[in-house]
Amino acid sequence: MAETKEKAKEAGIKLDPEEMGEVGLHFGHKTSKVHPKMEPYLYGVRNTVHIIDLTKTAEKFKEALDFIQKIISEGKIILFVGTKIQAKDLVKEVAVECGLPYVTERWLGGTFTNFESIKKRIEYFKDLEKRKAEGELEKYTKKEQTKINKELENLELKFGGIKELNRLSDAIFVIDMKKDYLAIKEARAKEITVIGVADTNVDPTLADYPIPANDDARSSVKYILDKVKEAIKKAKPKVKEKLGKQ
Repeated sequence: MAETKEKAKEAGIKLDPEEMGEVGLHFGHKTSKVHPKMEPYLYGVRNTVHIIDLTKTAEKFKEALDFIQKIISEGKIILFVGTKIQAKDLVKEVAVECGLPYVTERWLGGTFTNFESIKKRIEYFKDLEKRKAEGELEKYTKKEQTKINKELENLELKFGGIKELNRLSDAIFVIDMKKDYLAIKEARAKEITVIGVADTNVDPTLADYPIPANDDARSSVKYILDKVKEAIKKAKPKVKEKLGKQ
């Protein structure tokens, strides 16, 4: 019995409302900017700023983490989306560490809804990279090489994070649901599950798994991403275990 409890403890991710408060997950926006559908997740007001109820954050965050662990253990793909300046490096770092795709620059319209065209551009990008690595571009003039290198830089910026995305992802994890609304809109159009950080100025129902929390403070974003990373890393061994049984 004790062993079963220990295993259950290991599988879960510890979410402490007190710890969440220390890193600022509870600070929302000014009361004038509140989205009415966020009201069930609000605790009160402090200095004209809405305070998020962290017990409800912990509850919804746990649901999101359980879902993340489930789909990762099934070998499915989550695409991370975080284009706001204070979050993009954190998003990229976690995605790369977890071996998952990411978008940290502008979301390209059609990434999901016109995926076949996006795939063709990615194939072109990879082919150009391969030709450069094999020294094939050396036959061009310096001016032509400079032009090609600039094109490669631009392609890396646009497609670097989704270069290995050969099919539509099964879910997206969005840091700022207001800033990256187009990603959510396209995901919903293609019936891709949305996991999103819901600050007090957004509609939480746009996400299948909303996480009521501050999406501006770097400390808050880092805390959320660290927990997501922990969930993914705990689920990864299960993927290997399943592959071994096949």
